[in-house]
Order: sequence, then structure tokens, then C-alpha cells
Amino acid sequence: MYKRVRLRDTVEVPPRHLADVSPDLVKKLLQDKLEGRMDEDVGSVVSVIEVHDIGDGAVLPNKPGVYYEAEFDALTFDPQMQEVVDGEVVEVVNFGAFVGIGPVDGLLHVSQISDEYLAYDEENNQLASRESNRILAEGDAVRARIVTKSIDERNPRDSKIGLTAKQVGLGKHGWLQEEREKREAAAEAGES
Repeated sequence: MYKRVRLRDTVEVPPRHLADVSPDLVKKLLQDKLEGRMDEDVGSVVSVIEVHDIGDGAVLPNKPGVYYEAEFDALTFDPQMQEVVDGEVVEVVNFGAFVGIGPVDGLLHVSQISDEYLAYDEENNQLASRESNRILAEGDAVRARIVTKSIDERNPRDSKIGLTAKQVGLGKHGWLQEEREKREAAAEAGES
């Protein structure tokens, strides 16, 4: 999901900064240009970490700045199909919950949360089960698996990631802890 990658790109240094073309300046210009943008090869650029090499620079006709090619390390986010992710519920709606996984949100559809029927409780902004009294609300930590992915390179915020928690070991962290405790209690009872 997160990767540190070595990239090359060109930045324009405005005339007022030509006396101070430093790795720090180029890093800031790269951050302004690339952070939050999507690249089909590496995913979404989360952060420019370190500038390794700055070229000599080139002047282009009718352009005021100087263009420098730089080699740098960046932290990228590239969700993979079937990858298991941890996230936090950032919004609950009648059809499911949006889970923050890195710089994007994934949709955990109500049909993919549990085998139990979950009703939307609009007053408390949560999904609730009548059978087990389990509740999923904003701020809950969940573990899910990526099952669909549609990345929009031009507008990363419009990317769509579908999640499922209907598998052993997936779901709300509190529910997973309850299940673990039940298994441990059953194992201890079997030993007695």
C-alpha cells in the first residue's frame, strides 16, 4: 500500500529563487507540484521525502523560470486488490460506512460488514444489529480487504475503493477482540 520510490521530475524555479537553488527549495517545489496527485505507475504521491540530485537546469523560450530535473524519493500510496487494510470509519450512511485508508476512503457496503442484518440508525449515525447488539459508528477502527478499485488519476478524491469485512479475521476491531476472547475461553474450558 505505502511504498518509498525513487522518481524523476522537472520543476520550474521562479526567477526570484534562482540565487538559492538548493535541495530544500526543490523539495518544496516538488511537494507543491506532486503531493496529493495520482501517478498511474506509482499511485498517489503522499510526500516528497528527500531530493538526491538536481540537474543543471534549462531555460525555455518565453518562460521566466529555469527548469531543473530532480531525482528524489517519495512516499506513495497504491492500494492493491485483495490487500487487507486497517482504517477508521469516517462516515456512516444508510448504505454502509466510509473507511479512511490512507489518503482515500473506501466504502464498506452494509452487505459487506456482517452476515447479520445491520439497520441504519439515523439519529445516532450508526449501523446496528438487532441480533447481537453490535454497532458500527464513526471513529471505530476496522480491518477490511480491498475487493474493488477504480482510481481516478485526474481527480484522486473521486477514486472508488470497495471493501469487505465478511471474512474471518476482518471487521470492527472490538468485534475481533470479542471473538478472540470467546475462542480463548472455549479453549480454556476444553482444557479443564
